[in-house]
Amino acid sequence: MKTMPTPKNPKPGEWVQTERAAHEAFAALIGKSPLAAKIMHTLVSRVADNNAVVISQGVLADLVGATRRGVQKALEILERDRWIEIRQVGDRATVNAYVVNDRVAWFGDREGRRYSLFSATVIVSSQEQADVDALDDPHRKPLRKLPMIYPGERQLPTGDGLPPPSQPSFPGLEPDLPARNLDHDQYDLEDFTK
Repeated sequence: MKTMPTPKNPKPGEWVQTERAAHEAFAALIGKSPLAAKIMHTLVSRVADNNAVVISQGVLADLVGATRRGVQKALEILERDRWIEIRQVGDRATVNAYVVNDRVAWFGDREGRRYSLFSATVIVSSQEQADVDALDDPHRKPLRKLPMIYPGERQLPTGDGLPPPSQPSFPGLEPDLPARNLDHDQYDLEDFTK
């Protein structure tokens, strides 16, 4: 029996592994609605390390080569047959989070509202952006950078800060400012000392 070789260092998110029962269920879904099956494969191929994909119906229609109405009907099938959970993002139903495998968890009442917090892969199209003509402008100002710290390091804010001047921190009670934490193994220290 011949087996396919696997890459020596596969990157996370490049492989999707499913069980035999899932393939049999996919076969039944193809018979029921080929477009729903195509959408399901498209979503699963993009969930990466997350359980959800946030995408507009227009971009999803472009990705699968279908009409928006066809996508809507296919999504109804996927939701009804418990392939996905659909959670609306914002006050319009045109951008949704499509959740695969696990339902989202809802958190306690806060002034009559419940919230859910989950990670998702977000897919946007340049055509949906209000500043589509400026996206490739090389003169756009870069975003502000957050400081990066390594595990075990502590931030010690210095300087006058932005106007107006604020009261200095008490010794030993300096604020822990937001930052991105980096793994030592992920970066070579020489990159930051050059």
